[in-house]
Amino acid sequence: MTIHHPDVILPRKLPIQSQAGRAQKPRKKGRSAVRGLPFGRRFTRSGQHPFDEIQWEKRNATISNERGESVFQQKDVEVPAAWSQMATNVVVSKYFRGALDTPSRENSVKTLIGRVVGTIAKWAEEMSFFASHQDLEAFSDELTYLLVNQYASFNSPVWFNVGIEPKPQCSACFINSVGDTMESILGLAKTEGMLFKHGSGTGSNLSSIRSSFERLAGGGQASGPVSFMKGFDAFAGVIKSGGKTRRAAKMVILDADHPDIEQFILCKAEEEKKAWALIDAGYNGAIDGPAYGSIFFQNSNNSVRVDDDFMQALEHDGDWTTRAVTDGTPIRTFKARELIHKMAEAAHVCGDPGIQYDTNINAWHTCPTSGRINASNPCSEYMFLDDTACNLASLNLMKFVDAQGEFDPEAFGYAVKTVFTAMEILVGNASYPTPAIERNSHLFRPLGIGYANLGALLMERGLPYDSDAGRNYAAAITAVMTGESYAQSARIAAHHGTFEGYAANRDPMLGVIAKHKNAVNRIDPAHVPQPLLNAARQSWDEAFTLGQQYGYRNSQASVLAPTGTIGFMMDCDTTGVEPDIALVKYKRLVGGGMLKIVNNTVPDALRRLGYGEKQNKDIMNYLEENETIEGAPHLKTQHLPVFDCAFKPLRGSRSIHYRGHLRMMSAVQPFLSGAISKTINMPADSTVDEIQKVYIEGWKMGLKAIAIYRDGCKRTQPLNTGKESAPAAQAAKPYRRRLPDERRAITHHFEVEGHEGYITVGIHEDGTPGEIFLKMAKEGSTISGLMDNFATSVSMALQYGVPLAVLVDKFSHTRFEPSGMTRNPNIPFAKSVTDYVFRWLASKLLSPDEQHAVGVVHAKAVEETAAQSETDSPAANSKVQPHGHGSVRTGITFQSQEDAPSCADCGSILVRNASCYKCLNCGSTAGCS
Repeated sequence: MTIHHPDVILPRKLPIQSQAGRAQKPRKKGRSAVRGLPFGRRFTRSGQHPFDEIQWEKRNATISNERGESVFQQKDVEVPAAWSQMATNVVVSKYFRGALDTPSRENSVKTLIGRVVGTIAKWAEEMSFFASHQDLEAFSDELTYLLVNQYASFNSPVWFNVGIEPKPQCSACFINSVGDTMESILGLAKTEGMLFKHGSGTGSNLSSIRSSFERLAGGGQASGPVSFMKGFDAFAGVIKSGGKTRRAAKMVILDADHPDIEQFILCKAEEEKKAWALIDAGYNGAIDGPAYGSIFFQNSNNSVRVDDDFMQALEHDGDWTTRAVTDGTPIRTFKARELIHKMAEAAHVCGDPGIQYDTNINAWHTCPTSGRINASNPCSEYMFLDDTACNLASLNLMKFVDAQGEFDPEAFGYAVKTVFTAMEILVGNASYPTPAIERNSHLFRPLGIGYANLGALLMERGLPYDSDAGRNYAAAITAVMTGESYAQSARIAAHHGTFEGYAANRDPMLGVIAKHKNAVNRIDPAHVPQPLLNAARQSWDEAFTLGQQYGYRNSQASVLAPTGTIGFMMDCDTTGVEPDIALVKYKRLVGGGMLKIVNNTVPDALRRLGYGEKQNKDIMNYLEENETIEGAPHLKTQHLPVFDCAFKPLRGSRSIHYRGHLRMMSAVQPFLSGAISKTINMPADSTVDEIQKVYIEGWKMGLKAIAIYRDGCKRTQPLNTGKESAPAAQAAKPYRRRLPDERRAITHHFEVEGHEGYITVGIHEDGTPGEIFLKMAKEGSTISGLMDNFATSVSMALQYGVPLAVLVDKFSHTRFEPSGMTRNPNIPFAKSVTDYVFRWLASKLLSPDEQHAVGVVHAKAVEETAAQSETDSPAANSKVQPHGHGSVRTGITFQSQEDAPSCADCGSILVRNASCYKCLNCGSTAGCS
């Protein structure tokens, strides 16, 4: 691989051809007499390169697996000093090109950003895109500044491919069509396979394939789309995404009036139940294990496409008739409520299908003359014509908070213009997987700008995520982003012409722009600072007025994507439109031990809410020690919602209700060209009726799509633990497993702040505990009696099958006297005797993973952790906690999904990220870029 460095580090020095030397392209209808786009400066100064204005340092980029072993290392890489170690690890491991330990390997963020910006600037020069050399130089410097200072980032394919390949693939999202012929069906399989190979996601609506109730032209019975889905799924499972071990990302959609809709609704849930039976029979339940590996439909997100007619039939308990694909004749009739109830039942079992609201999607369609919107990408944020692609970019909202703590809409708007302009340049210079997608990309030029860190921004401002104030503030920011994007699209059209499909779609597109513009009037000014509200109004006024005059260069402008890997690159606390998952998280260190990371927006939020520095310090100390803010000193009850997160803390009870997520989506949707990648995470005890109600509420709220996930519905095991000692099916009837009369035992002497005691644990032949005895030194004392009875109840729980890990999780870190120092170096401080007992039990009888969760220290790790912490550049308010070796369980401090899979790259447990997953240890994503 050859990486061309000389012209990319300082792109301003690219030679500019004279006007006379340029090939003159014919001017398109509507182009202004002014040639080339003018571009000024906002963040930079002429003659001062952005790289020279920040500090740089050399670091090692290292990622370790669940056993503490290094799975990636590159030494002495040059990175901005302000970047975290996580950002360094992610960027170096994911985006640096060239073989490791060879001269061709990139070793500096300067080279990476220079490669991408230099190539875009070179293309812009060749296109005569800007009015002058000074305009090109200003654009190049502004874009470089935004990228190196973590204000923005492109989607992953740009970092992978731009500056490496002559015609690079730049898009992460694709929509593919399929027809009712074997040639088309097999062609879709080939196209999907090539996209998976390069790490991109794709979606298709299979409703054009005739149903299993219809006849083939030759007289035989058709297979139907669900049968072909098995073949597509098998290819997706074999062709791992991006050539790695993660599963491919794809979306499969079927219209509600397709005759096979019932089969489609139930197909994934029925396969899920097969996996359950295999797990109950003893087969390994890991996501890539034999149980799930032997069933279909595990490599796709499935969604049912419904229109307003269906939803109205549902509301009136009406009938719903499915019709033949070939001639439209009625095939089967259901009650609409019956179908949606089946959808809810299936989602309750396995999380699928999701729902897409066809009427609302196409009501906001900018190009209806050219065709309907039938499908979406895998995460549902990109929705447009079949056979199209979208390259994405996102902005880090926290970077636009000024010195006074206020969001700067002017700076944000200028950054939007800069990034959007760069994305437009990418469209015409990228490669595409099929001729149809390439043709449509040039005809319609859709883009997908978005943002990350909304959750952190709202918390920093003291606004609860689930509040009218939070929703209106988010709506205003989203309005500025999309309004400025369309305004810039119109400015570019003034100099380079509209997208080719614009003339045929002018009136409906201006109608959609007017709908966006009118939606700004519904933002409540009581909850939005006047400068931000003014910016939202002005951006849409300009977008509409300039569009009327010049048209638009791009058919679509914005989406809200998951921002998985690029969120790490920008050091975002929260991704996309999501709230934070928890106020306290842990990151494993390379040499062993854990880094406790406390959300660094909490102190700013407390100050904004009026807490003094002493109060602030007390609250932060409580949060760090207890890993929940609930019960913190000084904190007023009315302020607790500000700090609510997606997941409950393990020692807390609060989290954002799933309707809060729905309401936030509804607030920002009117200001997006596309849709929102977001899963409505519902608790494990959610009912089928509650899921059904979410489907209905999403329609009434004007959303375009919803994905549902009920915690724990799948029975995947995060780690490969082998065959269970007792199949789950045998646990239905209570059974007491007593210890034999002669049993192995361990006795341990302990002391907590001078109070001595003894723990004796009786062990079964398989090594699991069956009883405990607790003896306190002072015979007859109240505490001795309580401990004795408590030990009896714990013994009964163990004998009736309650896992020790559950008891450890419940009783460790309970706080009461006596508490204090101990003589055990692995548990130097105990919050109570109960705390000590269960952490000691964990140290003797649980895995390293489970020991991490309760803070068991292994002396060997302490020195390694302390040494490593010096090179990890932890963020503010982080503290090293030496928890020993092993993998990071994301639920150490919060209640993550019970069935979250493990990371294919490093083995850590993934957390939900919109409609897919991300790894908090190495930055990998499963299903998104």
